[in-house]
Amino acid sequence: MTGRVIDGVKLAATIREDVAARAAVLTTKGVKPGLAVILVGQDPASQVYVRNKVAACEKAGLHSVLEQYPADMTQEALLSRIETLNSDHRIHGILVQLPLPKHIDSHRVIETISAQKDVDGFHVSNAGLLMTGTPLFRPCTPYGVMKMLESEDVVLRGAVAVIVGASNIVGKPMAMLLQAAGATVTICNSKTRDLAWHTRHADIVVVATGKPGMVTGDMIKPGAIVIDVGINRGADGKLCGDVDYASVKEVAGAITPVPGGVGPMTIAMLLVNTIEAAERAQLLSRSR
Repeated sequence: MTGRVIDGVKLAATIREDVAARAAVLTTKGVKPGLAVILVGQDPASQVYVRNKVAACEKAGLHSVLEQYPADMTQEALLSRIETLNSDHRIHGILVQLPLPKHIDSHRVIETISAQKDVDGFHVSNAGLLMTGTPLFRPCTPYGVMKMLESEDVVLRGAVAVIVGASNIVGKPMAMLLQAAGATVTICNSKTRDLAWHTRHADIVVVATGKPGMVTGDMIKPGAIVIDVGINRGADGKLCGDVDYASVKEVAGAITPVPGGVGPMTIAMLLVNTIEAAERAQLLSRSR
């Protein structure tokens, strides 16, 4: 059996078309959805991510503002800039690209962003709302994964889902979303005993560890859905995921590729969160 490939590029394009249509409607009402992206430092990978996000905004008809600062920018200066953007009615979403330089407390930065403009879904209040099943913003990558599963008509209620990786950005919110959809969820981490036992019993496996090829074909139940969130650069210089694609594809029922899988969906859902923030702001202004 060879698993079908879940095409994140195609699905993301469809979602971006919907965002563009919603943005056009808001524009006729005098609201131009706006996203501010802040990059501190010269990290090459971050620069690529930021460029892709800004380009996606422009293609979807959103107003994007890219602010780049040197690596020695002080934490106080960054927090002050975020506070200014919080008060700017033209900006509906604020994204600070991670990782930040070591002298800046990323938690402090995230908490300074207005929860109403936290389109990454990282603010503690948004994390709490997600925990209680009433999210304001869903973190973009887990949100994108849920859309991919939906596109494959995967039955989540009663399914056994295993998440490899327990980060606040992917693993934990992914578990909350799957659990809310009725799945039975296990989160595995670096200290999990016999990881393969857990993954072999899963109908859905989501891998987000940052370790190339750590999940192999012999660790997957035949027919399982495998979502590879990882993106790494191999010894040959090519991009690869956390899943050994060649071996897992021969066992899985469906699998996401790297590149071309979850990555495009993360950006697409950032646009969705931004348009939702703009729509909420427009409704709020009408009610005043």
